Amino acid sequence: METPQDPRLVLIAESYRRLTGRPLVAAAGNLGESLWTAPRVVVAHGTEADPVFFYGNRLALELFELDFAAFTRLPSRFSAEPLAREERARLLARVARDGYIDDYAGVRVSSRGRRFRITQATVWNLVDAAGVLHGQAATFDRWLRLD
Repeated sequence: METPQDPRLVLIAESYRRLTGRPLVAAAGNLGESLWTAPRVVVAHGTEADPVFFYGNRLALELFELDFAAFTRLPSRFSAEPLAREERARLLARVARDGYIDDYAGVRVSSRGRRFRITQATVWNLVDAAGVLHGQAATFDRWLRLD
């Protein structure tokens, strides 16, 4: 018997497919496992006034140097350095307006203060089939440690 998929993970994958026309991960197998082991970072946050991450895969946790429990308590704005937060706010406004972008680049910071530059990131709205917004997600497979 097949186990039910986490609806938030389905939302991440289906929103990406619906907006970009491409699959986020290979269709075969368990979605949770496919996202967790994907050869790219996958993160998602909700719609709170100060959005908090509710998902980060294995690579995300390694880059941000947090375990899953700590990552899913982190307001997403803290993934950027203080000076980069205004840039991040503009990015999220552009995603809210356009549905997704696939050309984002910027510097992020781990929980230990280690900086890394991401390039060619895709950021998209988490929108269900009824058009309800549940947050935003991002994926990237290119980064460079800066320190």
